[in-house]
Amino acid sequence: MPPDTETKKKPGIFDVITENYVWRSIFRHGYADTPRNRVLQVSANVWLHLHPSKMRRHGIRYRHTWCAGGLTFLLYLCTVVTGVVLMFYYRPTGEYAYWDVKYLDFDVPFGMIMRNMHRWAAHGMVIFIWLHMFRVFMTGSYKPPREFNWVVGVNLLTLTLLLSFTGYLLPWDQLAIWAVTVGTNMARATPLLGNEGPFGPQLGMTPRYDARALLTAGTVVGSPTLLRFYVLHCIFIPIIASILMILHFWRIRKDGGISGPL
Repeated sequence: MPPDTETKKKPGIFDVITENYVWRSIFRHGYADTPRNRVLQVSANVWLHLHPSKMRRHGIRYRHTWCAGGLTFLLYLCTVVTGVVLMFYYRPTGEYAYWDVKYLDFDVPFGMIMRNMHRWAAHGMVIFIWLHMFRVFMTGSYKPPREFNWVVGVNLLTLTLLLSFTGYLLPWDQLAIWAVTVGTNMARATPLLGNEGPFGPQLGMTPRYDARALLTAGTVVGSPTLLRFYVLHCIFIPIIASILMILHFWRIRKDGGISGPL
């Protein structure tokens, strides 16, 4: 072999991973260090440049976007603001929860308005996120290079439904208790994790230790369930959802903005 002939280097395990289609759909390549690309880095960064420097014509066309994504986020902000206000007057215990809701409705100034704003904004958020997902699907906006952002959106849809489900128990009335009882009973049939689901008993799942018990903090819906749903509804799920929303908005920018019509 001539001395000037270069031997081809075999790709390592890291090269195989980074060249994979799934990896490249999640992580974009960086910019070369040039003056023009430094500007692009700033204009494409959510924190350094909140609003895009340019907006395509179809991106502001109501007939294409239905404004469903923006309205979903607006309703989410409404539920956060009103929810924080409601937290000042609510105690997540079986002894006080029901009467705190009644106190909010009939004694706190503007309490009923605040609670109904929170409730109807939550209902509207569920409706608009379904419309947003339907619009994205019908316009093919889930296709490359936006397939990873589609997955993020599906996770946000799941978290929105969980927010609605966990918040349903907080009024602590008969309707809430029995509705959550029915809903959590379905978790008993979860594959692998439910004591009545496929392969659940083989893996040691029992009524005391399975997916339903994880949700209810016991074998029945009681005060521990209320506290667990309160923490999930007010702290855990909103934090995860907010992080995914930031990622979702950032990826829209990185993927070239709102996709055009088919």
